[in-house]
Amino acid sequence: MPALGPTDARFLRLAYEEARTGYAEGGCPIGSALAEGERLIARGHNRRVQQGDPIAHGEMDCLRNAGRRTSYRRMTLYTSLSPCMMCTGAIIQFGIPRVVIGEDRNFAGNPDVLRARGIEVIIADDRDCIALMAQFIAENPKLWNEDIMEGD
Repeated sequence: MPALGPTDARFLRLAYEEARTGYAEGGCPIGSALAEGERLIARGHNRRVQQGDPIAHGEMDCLRNAGRRTSYRRMTLYTSLSPCMMCTGAIIQFGIPRVVIGEDRNFAGNPDVLRARGIEVIIADDRDCIALMAQFIAENPKLWNEDIMEGD
């Protein structure tokens, strides 16, 4: 895992804890946190299953929990898993300049799309994030395929 500073490590851990909460609720274990410097703005986790909401991904739940904002220009979004195209689009749309990703092994996501838009992307290669997602995919392949819109 690349060496994260204490602030990045703390907020990525919050994203992981949110992922664990989603897993415990029977949903996809993807969590997110939004911070401005040392200050936590919001946190959230994937609630697609729990709420029957197809766009309630971890990053989207976190952004929803952050409420209305006039600017995201000094914020960092932390996510346990590399963002899908929908969440990538929200990051770009809101002008979030920095994203710290727990892992991209179980799902590659779209870090190159973010980087192409000038967004700083750090992939932490976090062992806990990798293990939790791998466990979920092994236990729930149909639910995972539904989440990423693969399969029937």
